[in-house]
Amino acid sequence: MKGYNHNDFLSPFTWRYGSPEMRRLWSETNKRRLWRRVWVALATAQHHAGLISTDELADLQAHQGDVDFERAQEIEAEIHHDLMAELRTFAEQCPTGGGKLHLGATSMDIEDNADALRLRQSLDLTLAGLDALLAALSEKIERYAATPCLAYTHIQPAEPTTLGYRLALYAQDLLADRQAVARARDDVRGKGLKGAVGTAASYTKLLEGTGMSAAEMEAQVMADLGLEAWPVTSQVYPRRQDWQVLSALAGVAASLHKLAFDLRLLQSPPFGEWSEPFGAKQVGSSAMPFKRNPITAEKICSLARLVRDLPAVAWDNAANSLLERTLDDSANRRVILPQAFLATDEMLRCARRIVEGLVVDEDRMAQNLATYGPFAATEPLLMALARAGADRQAMHEVIREHSLAAWQAVRRGEPNPLAASLAADERITTYLPDGDVRALMTVEGYVGDAPERAILVERRACSGERAAESVGGSCGKRLS
Repeated sequence: MKGYNHNDFLSPFTWRYGSPEMRRLWSETNKRRLWRRVWVALATAQHHAGLISTDELADLQAHQGDVDFERAQEIEAEIHHDLMAELRTFAEQCPTGGGKLHLGATSMDIEDNADALRLRQSLDLTLAGLDALLAALSEKIERYAATPCLAYTHIQPAEPTTLGYRLALYAQDLLADRQAVARARDDVRGKGLKGAVGTAASYTKLLEGTGMSAAEMEAQVMADLGLEAWPVTSQVYPRRQDWQVLSALAGVAASLHKLAFDLRLLQSPPFGEWSEPFGAKQVGSSAMPFKRNPITAEKICSLARLVRDLPAVAWDNAANSLLERTLDDSANRRVILPQAFLATDEMLRCARRIVEGLVVDEDRMAQNLATYGPFAATEPLLMALARAGADRQAMHEVIREHSLAAWQAVRRGEPNPLAASLAADERITTYLPDGDVRALMTVEGYVGDAPERAILVERRACSGERAAESVGGSCGKRLS
């Protein structure tokens, strides 16, 4: 067998992206163990039907875990069929029971049930990653629920919000993603045991006179595997299932992309409010030693683009699976399924690392709020003037004049003079004392019910349903 090393092309997912646990799930060894698990489950049901003896079944069970990838590769080099190569390898290891493996089966009876098991395992791991990230977000939302900061619309200064409220937006999206992933996980079905075109004709013939029907045999096998079976299949389980699973992962990618993209924007020095953690010895640039690039967030955005596009391939596989089956999905499924899970896994790990180590510059947040916040405060001032008896339209024009002049001062790098200039205008102080004007121009408290709404989401993110405690999160005291 050829040995693979870094002198050959290796996918970055082989060693760079994704957790060791997710890589193990998508390894060749795990796939072949799952194949063998299906074969043994089938043999067990056929033993109950009297087709396989106790000694033959015991032989198969004894060697179920003895995956010999090198021997299977030797056989595959000759026959060009990976499942048959594994089948022959397994049979060679079982001198008593090997001849009874795969009775009545077609390749996809084994592969598609194994794939369903692997999809479910991978979705479980994805749910754990989402829970870990939601627990980290929960802690930060609680901490910053009432911390004011400037909001931005059109990437321009707007009214104030709170840091916790902004973080709650990400958590809310991820909670919806978790529901979609959990639903996709619960909807995963195996092919069952239905033979070459889904009719179970081979099993029906095989089981004649045994007292067991093909449907009963299938039910026993699927109960052994802990899977439900699609009631109707072709040679394969409906390829729409892959599209549904990858679409759920693409939803996670969209939410993580927004979080990461926002962080990249806020880490830029003109904003300077957030940054991702940066190691003491981390290098930002080979040319510019001062750089602190948001490389982790950029990695999330990069991988998210990949995951976004993978459901389109799964869609083609589902839509173009002609009649009872074509093989033109096989090669790309070897790529799109592991890549989607490994990329999502890597993004979740990176996002959790960012959120847990998020660097928040509260001084810069206050500075930006002081610089641009007074413009947003003109709205409550205008309402107060109208309530005091002033002409709303006339006051709007007065405030507009002062605001334009203040913008010019801010652009020159001067402190924002808007509050002082408005408090000195007799057209305004005729209706409101200058002290009231200055008080209205203090915008830190102009955040509505953002803190309370943030805590509502935090409670969902930190609920028992999210299993936050199991991933190291804890829910502390919240706003009353």
